[in-house]
Amino acid sequence: MTDGFLVPGPTAAGPLTASISRLAELAGKLGVPHSEVFDVHQLSEASGVPADVVGDLLDGRPAGEPDLQARFLQRFDLLRRTRLKPNGRRYTQQEIADGAAMSRQQAGALINGDRRPTMEHCDAIQRFFKVHAGFLTAEDADALDGALQRTEQTLLHDYAGDSDPLERLLQDHGVRGIAWRAAQLPTDKHRDKVAEWLDMLLESVKPTES
Repeated sequence: MTDGFLVPGPTAAGPLTASISRLAELAGKLGVPHSEVFDVHQLSEASGVPADVVGDLLDGRPAGEPDLQARFLQRFDLLRRTRLKPNGRRYTQQEIADGAAMSRQQAGALINGDRRPTMEHCDAIQRFFKVHAGFLTAEDADALDGALQRTEQTLLHDYAGDSDPLERLLQDHGVRGIAWRAAQLPTDKHRDKVAEWLDMLLESVKPTES
């Protein structure tokens, strides 16, 4: 229990469980409240997964998975409710149609569930609303896992400021300082945690291949 928030602890192993544990540990190290990084409503908007399902998945409870059509309609509706125009109003069907290069009739049929979306429809709508690929189609656990990973990267970036996390750490403590602090930890298990965190920092700042 941290800041009145129960740290998620799913019982099933998998990528989502690993991301939850890793993010909880990172938030603890950086002093960020778990209630902030595991806010179900923010994660719902970021992933497209309903808030109640986000809560179930964070707590390790199984959640019913909608079929592809139901998932598309649910997340398309969320996009229309949460990704608004600069004036705070929703995009009209015509604006969505124009932005996604489809007819108004096509857009209306997709919104009303009268037509099954193609991958081309999904890609065009995702580009229009400026959300990541797969927002409309990824399974709930995968969508939430992606949102948690993006939260993790944001935390690492915010902690580092304009420099990368490893450079900041070295500036603050130096190699010998880091090694000395690790040596003071009481068990190998604690020291392994430090090594895991450093590995995570290295992975986050690894240059991408061009």
